[in-house]
Amino acid sequence: MNKDKLKTAYKALAAAVFAAVFAVLALSCGPADKPKSAGTIEFHFIDVGEADACLVMTDGHAMLVDGGNADDSSLIYSYLRDHSVTHLDYVICTHPHEDHVGGLSGALNLATVGRVFCPEPNEGIRAYASFVKTAEKRGAAVETLAAGDTLYLGEAKIDVLAPLAVTGDLNNDSYVLLITYGGTRFLLAGDMEAEEEAALLDSGADLDCDVLKVAHHGSGGSTSAEFLEKASPEYAVISVGLYNDHGHPSERCLERLKAAGAKILRTDVSGHIVISSDGERLTVTTGRGGTMTGGDPDYILNAWSKVFHRPDCESVGKMSERNRIEFYGTREEAIEQGYKPCGICRP
Repeated sequence: MNKDKLKTAYKALAAAVFAAVFAVLALSCGPADKPKSAGTIEFHFIDVGEADACLVMTDGHAMLVDGGNADDSSLIYSYLRDHSVTHLDYVICTHPHEDHVGGLSGALNLATVGRVFCPEPNEGIRAYASFVKTAEKRGAAVETLAAGDTLYLGEAKIDVLAPLAVTGDLNNDSYVLLITYGGTRFLLAGDMEAEEEAALLDSGADLDCDVLKVAHHGSGGSTSAEFLEKASPEYAVISVGLYNDHGHPSERCLERLKAAGAKILRTDVSGHIVISSDGERLTVTTGRGGTMTGGDPDYILNAWSKVFHRPDCESVGKMSERNRIEFYGTREEAIEQGYKPCGICRP
């Protein structure tokens, strides 16, 4: 081979090697990679009955979103104490109804606090006034958030998605928070109802999430099929009281969640619910049902009859959605919760 042909061959080989290296780098650095996190984040959906309370802890930082009713103050105090929470970076009240703001004073009586947020009420609410007074004693003035605001809790990013406009309706003025940790996303929807949900959908906000804290205790007026198509949660957590006066969670909401393929978790059945993430994988632990790592439930509970069944039992198909509970745990744990085995499928 002459020198000119040899030079041409070397150039072609060098170009091919460069192209191959560039392709590998492009694949390894491309947008398909999800960001990694060094630690973990935990979302504690505290069982406060027909109310809301969520403690978020990550890498030495903590935040409380809502605090249940005033009667839950001692529960919130004890829960934080038992989890060694002595400082809260943020206390966020999604809206100042009593079942969200009432128990926050218990948290503020225990822990020091960095910043406190709550929408301004348009009506006199005694629990809100107590909350403001306790926050001020702790040296924290109550601030407001707006759509587009961003906070950080350690490595977690907190985006405020709503409200996009103040309507004067406290539920529809709820803060809606999207919390991103590594490649996992948690959407906390407060008591958002249809009007705020429609505005959020119209805004084109990115609602994709792994975990959805279902709006307004699973009422039928929100969590539409369109919303669930955009959010596409793997897990849906409903904070709700057993046999409450409002009929929550509604059959319509449960049917939509089921149709969307979400695994439904309810505090009225499971007690405290803890969902943790290492930035890639989720682990779910409940107060009354073991650890959920994916796959099918171990048993199906009937909340009305207090009977548990095998998932393929013929009786399961006859249950109403409101009474049908997916249970991830042992036979003994189901019995400990007061359920008896079905006489047909004999689980």
